[in-house]
Amino acid sequence: MSTAFQGTETATAAGRLRDGFLRWQCRVRQMAMREAMGRPNDAVMPMVTLPGSGEPMGRIVTVLSRNWAHSRTPELQHLYRQTNDPAQRREKALALFSAGYYQQAKEFSDTLTATFVPGSPGAEALLAAGRCRLGFDAYSQSFDLDCAVRQLERAHPLFQATWWHNRLFNPDLHPDTVILAFRPDWESST
Repeated sequence: MSTAFQGTETATAAGRLRDGFLRWQCRVRQMAMREAMGRPNDAVMPMVTLPGSGEPMGRIVTVLSRNWAHSRTPELQHLYRQTNDPAQRREKALALFSAGYYQQAKEFSDTLTATFVPGSPGAEALLAAGRCRLGFDAYSQSFDLDCAVRQLERAHPLFQATWWHNRLFNPDLHPDTVILAFRPDWESST
């Protein structure tokens, strides 16, 4: 069996954890789009804890993006540019994300992203630490992910996917929004 996520179960415990997390995330995100009009809930808003800290610093809203080979970023851009009406953008985004967008977990990157306003003390603390733990706990599932943290450049595919995803739902997204990537170390996650 392959140790890379290619639609088959991976042989290692870390691989099974990764596969299970991605399947769960796809399911809960599709449910949020269908049942809660896209409003984020605890399943996509983990508690963030810095290394050495016993107390979480708070929650962040994460985005799960497709791998570059399965990217739908051009479609997200097109939906945004089709109209100037934020309500129509949101409606079209909900239709896209509620349908088949989250059907194939193997098409998604395991690197999560999150947006922060420019100068955010939280983003600065995360970047200074370089690591954090993301604690997901919802729908009788919990995952504790040990993640490396880095800031994405505007040209990075995950930056673009996150930017356009959020732009569809937030017409006031700051043009200098900071996007951080959270790359799990599956060997030290549970």
